[in-house]
Amino acid sequence: MNFRIENAFQTTRRGFLKGGAGLALAIVAPTVALAEVGGPGHAGSAMVDGEFSPNAFLRIGTDGTVTVVSKHLEMGQGVYTGLATLVAEELDADWSRVTVEGAPADAKRYSNLFWKAQGTGGSTAIANSYEQMRRAGATARAMLVSAAAQQWKVPASQITVKNGVVSHAASGRKAGFGELAEAAAQLPVPANVKLKNPKDFTLIGRSAPRVDSVAKTTGRATFTQDVKLPGMLVAVVAHPPRFGGRVKSVDDKAARAIKGVNDVVVIPNGVAVLASDYWTAKKGRDALKVEWDEAQAFRGSSDAIVADYRERAKTPGLNARNDGNAEAALAKAGTVIEAEYVFPYLAHASMEPLNCVMKLENGECEVWNGEQLHTVDQFSLAKTLGIEADRVKLNMVYAGGSFGRRANPQSDYLLETAQIVKAINGRAPVKLVWSREDDMRGGFYRPIYLHRVRAALDAKGMPVAWQQRIVGQSIIAGSPFEPMLVKDGVDITSVEGASTLPYAIPNLNVDLHTTNADVKVPVQWWRSVGSTHTAYATELFIDELALNAGKDPVAYRMALLKKHPRHAGVLKLAADKAGWNKPLAPAADGAKRGRGVAVHESFNSFVAEVVEVTVQKDGSFKVDRVVCAVDCGVVVNPDVVKAQMEGGIGYALAAALTGSITLKDGVVEQSNFNDYPVLRINEMPKVEVHIVKSAAAPTGVGEPGVPPLAPALASALRAATGKVIHTLPIGEQLQA
Repeated sequence: MNFRIENAFQTTRRGFLKGGAGLALAIVAPTVALAEVGGPGHAGSAMVDGEFSPNAFLRIGTDGTVTVVSKHLEMGQGVYTGLATLVAEELDADWSRVTVEGAPADAKRYSNLFWKAQGTGGSTAIANSYEQMRRAGATARAMLVSAAAQQWKVPASQITVKNGVVSHAASGRKAGFGELAEAAAQLPVPANVKLKNPKDFTLIGRSAPRVDSVAKTTGRATFTQDVKLPGMLVAVVAHPPRFGGRVKSVDDKAARAIKGVNDVVVIPNGVAVLASDYWTAKKGRDALKVEWDEAQAFRGSSDAIVADYRERAKTPGLNARNDGNAEAALAKAGTVIEAEYVFPYLAHASMEPLNCVMKLENGECEVWNGEQLHTVDQFSLAKTLGIEADRVKLNMVYAGGSFGRRANPQSDYLLETAQIVKAINGRAPVKLVWSREDDMRGGFYRPIYLHRVRAALDAKGMPVAWQQRIVGQSIIAGSPFEPMLVKDGVDITSVEGASTLPYAIPNLNVDLHTTNADVKVPVQWWRSVGSTHTAYATELFIDELALNAGKDPVAYRMALLKKHPRHAGVLKLAADKAGWNKPLAPAADGAKRGRGVAVHESFNSFVAEVVEVTVQKDGSFKVDRVVCAVDCGVVVNPDVVKAQMEGGIGYALAAALTGSITLKDGVVEQSNFNDYPVLRINEMPKVEVHIVKSAAAPTGVGEPGVPPLAPALASALRAATGKVIHTLPIGEQLQA
């Protein structure tokens, strides 16, 4: 199923916004108009607070400092560096004088051009900003050159710009950006500017130091937890132990008796304790005696959910893709291979748990947080507080990770903060802090999914039919995005990667059972969304078909990818760099070694990974090496691309090894990193990243490194042990 986003997100005032870790959809590159560069209020140039501000994305101070305004949240993915690079390239700025700050909530000026609303997600930041930010820089450069030409009375065509210095070689005249800022501010903004030929790039395509590294390593970077306002109270909330529970009664006497506790208020989803500091608020919460109304609470278990899904998978679901007649081909085939794959709930588990600072004063709301879905959150807060959206100001600070969680379509933790502030009548600013346990048990997980896959093979072992049935919760159903992203009852994020299978199979059917009516566990996008499970099922199953045919897994795939050169390109590159056709070095002490491969497209980027493992006699194993090849179009900063592939591989490896949220009688069993482990540094394998040189439009890198890792790992373990892992996480399955 292909889905093109052109005008789908025009209705932002109703809160419609695609968000989260992202949705792997085919997107249409935007045409950047001058208004999208300048934005309302920047139609003409001006000195704003002593700085030359020719458009909404750029300011140049009289000291020569260049400030880039990022409409996207920096949560570790390197977007501040990427966007600054685009501006600095066309501006010919001195990279050491470039700084970045987050943009306020203003969809008219800072819209994600793919969404027509403001937000960060879907690995779209560079892709939607590539031309826009370059034009912002080129516009400022043209105005600085014009100012110099007028002052020096020379043709603008004879003026050059390099490293923040404007020069006229014939006269020897030179001036820094700051010296020309005021004069440039008096000039009209040019309607059209010429962008550089890529052959002339000096920054794009090269690794430059990240603009946020120094602030983060010295502790100067501001995260939500660093924000402190005069008179601010810290709020900690007691949430119901089961999803759907509500407060029936509360005895708060013991909590109020604790020194430093300021107030206790009941909100729709729990009881908030406010105090002068976090620890006091937490002690107050621990002292609460809450009786919960669980009449509408979910009381199911993970095992029961999987058992139910297994039954549903016995019957057809709603068609997501239907080429040829897979059922008929399977019925008459001599060889049919089938497998079932099961995937658990997954927490986002970012290093910074959810938090938010909010002040309500004189009918205006001001927020400080790692803001990911500006437009949705702005309008949701306005509705909750009973004020106009333009009276909600969002200050975007750094976020310590997200992986989709901060892009919550219900604005859950922001609305929780608003409800607390409203309950105390705005008498003090409030910082809401979720503990790690709150974050782990707070819901909005990657859903449980079950896949049942069958394939018919011809006499040569090649697939002639493929039938894939997927069962799971929809992350879109019931949200404002349902009209756009659920088509004929099929949530395209549940089937992406399967419904878009690139392999040449004449009879191909993918269908879906959606279970939201019966399973009430809150779910949302998780880093790489549907591809987190579809890539595993499809790639591991392709491996099983190759094994059955007695064929090499890489050669088998290549034969099926003749019409998909970019898939084939990264697959060949990863295999070559990994030495696929050479035997692995033997392990000592009778241990076994294995190598596996997977290739997948997500967020319009193509990634292949080869994984090498060593398995000990007792079944314990170590991931030794991962070789990754990525084709993401034009590369803005190779180091950032490599970092995102490495980070995605580490994140995916943790999920594959141990990631699992389980419920028993409706209660989440995990609480912290002791029972929901994240990858430790000693578990991180050697990672090699190879980038395909490309002139294609830039695409995403924040998420595409995740999907191929788990299937490539399982493939390697199968090669070493002969055992196929059909259920994630892998855990101790090899030791069973």
